[in-house]
Amino acid sequence: MNRENKQQIITEFHEKLKNAKAVFLADFRGMNVTQATKLRNDLRNASVEYKVIKNTLLELASKGTDIETLSSHYAGPTAIAISYDDPVEAAKVLTRCAKEQQATFKLKAAVLSGKPISVADIQALADLPSREVLIAKMLGTMNAPITNFVGTLAAVPGSFVRALDAIRAKKEGN
Repeated sequence: MNRENKQQIITEFHEKLKNAKAVFLADFRGMNVTQATKLRNDLRNASVEYKVIKNTLLELASKGTDIETLSSHYAGPTAIAISYDDPVEAAKVLTRCAKEQQATFKLKAAVLSGKPISVADIQALADLPSREVLIAKMLGTMNAPITNFVGTLAAVPGSFVRALDAIRAKKEGN
């Protein structure tokens, strides 16, 4: 790879790292082709970009970005997963892979919304429900008071009608 190609890669990765919501670093030492292909497909389905990059190029590309704080993890084989949309889904895929392939795939660290997070934090992120589930729960919580209010308003005329019916039945019974 010549100097011009390296500069192009550095510039391209710098822009990607600036625009990312979350960036995950992993050690993929010992993964076979089948495992790597499965991981790439799972990440692609989760809208996550997965690349293997030289540590020196990653160090140069990360200058001036949030991921620069992870430079101590740029050792050994480094794979980088970049999430532009839903970091929870990326964390789920990566932690599932790390559990399935404990000997060959290890998460190193990550940056989420500009803040470095540890492997334990990545696991906690993966344990969160998906974005859609969280939104549905929030909407359900917001909708509950309105539903209860409507139920209360509907109960008033119903109670009135039942009371009138009871009075009518009592008068007919006498």
